[in-house]
This record gives sequence, structure tokens and C-alpha cells, in this order.
Amino acid sequence: MSAKGIASIIVTAVLLGGVPAPRQAGAQAKPIQIKLGTSAPAGTPPYQALQVMADKWRKAPAGGVDLIPSNPKGSEDKLVSKLLVGELQGVLVSVTGLSEIDDSAKALEDLPLMFRSLDEVEYVRKKLTPEIEKKFLDKGYVVLFWGDIGWVRFFSKEPMIHPADLKKMKIFTWAGDPSQANIMTAAGFNPVPLDTDFILTSLQTGLINVVPTAPLIANVGQFDSQTRHMLEINYAPLVGGAVITRKAWNSIPQAAQDALRISALEAGNSFTKNSRAQNDQMVETMKKKSALIVHAVTPEIEAEWRALAKSIYPKIRGSIVPADMFDRVSALLDEYRAANPSGTSRPLAGIAK
Repeated sequence: MSAKGIASIIVTAVLLGGVPAPRQAGAQAKPIQIKLGTSAPAGTPPYQALQVMADKWRKAPAGGVDLIPSNPKGSEDKLVSKLLVGELQGVLVSVTGLSEIDDSAKALEDLPLMFRSLDEVEYVRKKLTPEIEKKFLDKGYVVLFWGDIGWVRFFSKEPMIHPADLKKMKIFTWAGDPSQANIMTAAGFNPVPLDTDFILTSLQTGLINVVPTAPLIANVGQFDSQTRHMLEINYAPLVGGAVITRKAWNSIPQAAQDALRISALEAGNSFTKNSRAQNDQMVETMKKKSALIVHAVTPEIEAEWRALAKSIYPKIRGSIVPADMFDRVSALLDEYRAANPSGTSRPLAGIAK
């Protein structure tokens, strides 16, 4: 065969992918691309933290990583389903979404009125996340960071102060989590499971009239245009985290992974710190914007809510939060309170981990 014929076969093979084309001297490999979807709206602290992290990842050693954050429409369970089938390589979602991977994450959030301060939230999260991250890793997912946006409050169309008031109303619950709705029904409430995309229209039509959420989310979602009352009770922290598939993580050169982890933890710290600050600011914003009325909670009213929460803990344990994780949270809170009997806040060394 002539040299011209051999050359022709080689070119054809290259075009069909059978023989790798020679790399030109000095050419760099294309950065690894990771698509990461999030339920956090653009412009909010969690999304901004992702953008900063993405910029740092592009500058990481060994060619960097091209992290592409996006905010596709749809509920968190649908977002996580895209991760499970490989359409996304990562997500930043709340505990509700993360529990689609492993329900151990619910121990960080789904415990109404169990935490008395954000210091307690931090303490428990720092102690529990190594166990939770091991469970995620065993299922093929690497946790990049954890964070929260502060306390969930009750936003309602009519004044809602006592538990008895809530029993007369229709309250939003996350679609795709029937156990939560079942427990609320057992407690005497009227849950209405919905995707988050339908909260505002459901408030407008009267399908629901109470939404438990953080002030930051209420403002972004414009829920305050329909819910003019907020009960100022520390119901539960709104916790989230970012994960990527182990396959995607293992495709990243070892030389870059340490730098990526550092910037991820920085993102978690930033998202938590800025979200909490904005959570408080948004209450004042909504007071001015929509005449939001904030109902303070007296010790007597708080005692009513705590008694109700305590009565449903046996239903939560093992049904929503795995029994072993529920018990771990209880023990850790006892441990923390024994060491901090005054209940005063202490500065914490690290927020995310």
C-alpha cells in the first residue's frame, strides 16, 4: 500500500475516534466540566457563594475545573433526580432535596423547636456531618459543604399565634415527602403538599394560607404580598448542602482536590454568614414593603409550641428522621447544654464543618 493510502487510513481512523490525534506541543487539556444545579435563586447568598467558588475552581491547580452553576425550574426532588441519572454532576439544595440521596441529612433540620440557638445548630452539624458524609460517599456522592440561612418562621395570611390557630389553617408542606404531611395530619394540622414553584399562586387562590420558611425565601418568592403576618419563633434551621458525584470528583486530578475543598468550605461559610444576615434584614424590608406584621413570642406562647413539638417527636423519630440520628441529636444537645448551662452564645471556630 502506498504512503498516501496509509495516511488516508490514519486520518479516517482519527475522525472515527479509533486513533488519538497527536497533541500539539504546549497544548493544555480542557478543564473538567461539572454542571451543578441549585434551587437557590440567582442573587441570593447561596447562589453568589457558588459563583465565587466556581471562579476559584477555574483557577485551581492542574488546569482547574469548569464549574457551571444553574438554577433550573422545578422542585428539589426533580433537581436531585437529574443528578441521579447523570444529567447534572452536582447540586446545592436544602435537606429536603439531599434526603432523596440519604435521609440521615434530615437530622440537621427536620426537628421542629429542638434547637434553641444557632450555636446549637452549629454544634450538632459539626458533630454529625462526618457520619452523614460517609453515608453519602457510600452511595456515590461527595459532600462539598454545608450551610444554613437561619431560622424558619411562619408566614400566614391571618394572625397565627398559638398552635390552635394553625390547626384552623392550611399549611404548605414539601411535595414528595408524605411522611411530613402524615405527621402534621396526626398532630391536627391541615398540610397541603406542593412543589415550591406553586407556593405564591396557591396563596393567591387560597389553597394554602400558611408557609413555614425563612424570611429571605419569603421575600425572594414575594410570599409577603399574600402573607402579612409572621410568627417570630425559631421553628427550625433551614439547612442545605452541596454535593457532587464521586465519579465527577474522582475525575479531578488529586493535585487540585485540596484547593477545591478549601474553596468549597469557604463557600459554605460565606453562604451561611451572609444568608443569616440577610434573613434578619429581609424582615425589616418586608415590614416597609408590604406592611408585614411581626408577632413576637412570649415565654408562655413558646411553651405551647414546645409542648406540641415534644408530643410529635415520637412520630418524627424513625418516620422522618432515622431513629439513630434522632437519638444522636438529642444526646449532642444534652452534651452542649451541660457544657453551656447559661445558654449564652459562644463564637464558633468554623461554620460549615
